[in-house]
Amino acid sequence: MNVFHSAQSFKSSQKTIVTLGTFDGMHIGHQAILNKLKLQKKANGYQTLVLTFFPHPRMVLKTDHQISLLNTIEERIKLIDHFGIDYLVVQEFTQDFANLSAEEFVKTILVDQFNIGKIIIGYDHRFGKNRSANIHDLIEFGKKYHFDVEQISAEELNDVSISSTKIRNALKVGDVALAKNYLGYPYMLSGKVVSGKQLGRTIGYPTANIQIAEDYKLIPAIGVYVVGVTVKGKDYFGMLSIGTNPTVGGIEKTIEVYIFDFNDMIYEEEITVRFLTKIREEIHFSSVDVLIEALKNDEIFSRNFLSTME
Repeated sequence: MNVFHSAQSFKSSQKTIVTLGTFDGMHIGHQAILNKLKLQKKANGYQTLVLTFFPHPRMVLKTDHQISLLNTIEERIKLIDHFGIDYLVVQEFTQDFANLSAEEFVKTILVDQFNIGKIIIGYDHRFGKNRSANIHDLIEFGKKYHFDVEQISAEELNDVSISSTKIRNALKVGDVALAKNYLGYPYMLSGKVVSGKQLGRTIGYPTANIQIAEDYKLIPAIGVYVVGVTVKGKDYFGMLSIGTNPTVGGIEKTIEVYIFDFNDMIYEEEITVRFLTKIREEIHFSSVDVLIEALKNDEIFSRNFLSTME
């Protein structure tokens, strides 16, 4: 997949079949659209092109609204790449871009830059300045500029009945299993392993503290989870805690993972965790000894859960 970081940097002499959106999460609804794009390529021979936006439009248009995203832009690119799309255009969403009229967007970007032959879009999609244009306007522009418009019906969308907002809401209450069902893959976090207080080592559960660079990345609810872990190119399993470690007087929220059957030093390494299921809420235990017993039970639960996945 060829990636371009602005619409102006892409120019095609071949006809393209296009879809567009923020695609936050790349959930199974998004995946259905990309699969439809690929099927249409086989039918008409057009090159497939996905136009996505970063930052999220709501970050730009509603500056007082702090939206958390399911994917970093790097994660989104990797997820889209799995679908065998020919071209991905990541357009910076700015106020100037938002001020383009619907016809300016269609003419200067879809027609002049993308050489569009067809667009596949949701029936409820709105675009242009103040989101003033709808699917009916797009169909008229298609007639004027000679490209086809295929709308994804309400019935098709309802068959999936998925939205990024639903996934965010599930993660905010720690329901990572529901989020996984909606996404079609486990929710993930990636970050750098940094030095912590190293208290885990003293109780037999050394953890890797994960620092997430992107402040817009959604962190699931406080609690303890079963996770998959990728570090140094290898896959492991473990259990992860999001919280303040109240039993040992913690104050700041941290993300810590205990990796099963692993004892390498991995400070400064990049690590990815994938949330499989929630074990329990964070608890302020009466003593460290009670905490240790709880961690042993968490490990038993985790390994039993993982054995059912095999």
